[in-house]
Amino acid sequence: MNLPVISIGRKRSFPPRVTAHTERFWRSLENGQFETSQCNDCGKKTFPPKPFCPHCWSKDLTWAPLGRFGRLYSQTVIHAAPAVFRSEAPYRVCIVDLDEGLRLATLLMADQPPVLDARLEIVALRYLDGPLFAARPLPHSSHLVSELLPPS
Repeated sequence: MNLPVISIGRKRSFPPRVTAHTERFWRSLENGQFETSQCNDCGKKTFPPKPFCPHCWSKDLTWAPLGRFGRLYSQTVIHAAPAVFRSEAPYRVCIVDLDEGLRLATLLMADQPPVLDARLEIVALRYLDGPLFAARPLPHSSHLVSELLPPS
């Protein structure tokens, strides 16, 4: 499935470690494709991609596409960031339950906090030195937390 691609005009603060196994994931993400490993024995997908199945321990895996939609499970704002991310603080991170049943942690691109269980979309971020991914609320999916608070 193709992800929306957002260009970011700078280098990544902390590039991911690319291994022989994850190279395909990062190369695909750079082209707007979101995929992971899937076991040919038990059929389960895992994220992040792994060289073996953590469910049945099989090494018979293939690459499979992931959908780009899910729901917000949890979120927080990082104010006291590690030194490498200090220039980005404050920033919002979240845990997303993808529609396929996988759970992942990522950056949440939202100025205001969406309500828990809000529909999210995974997007590819194209930095000058390579890709990352993030989540963002779908514009029509739910109310923001600020809209649920009583007027002051």
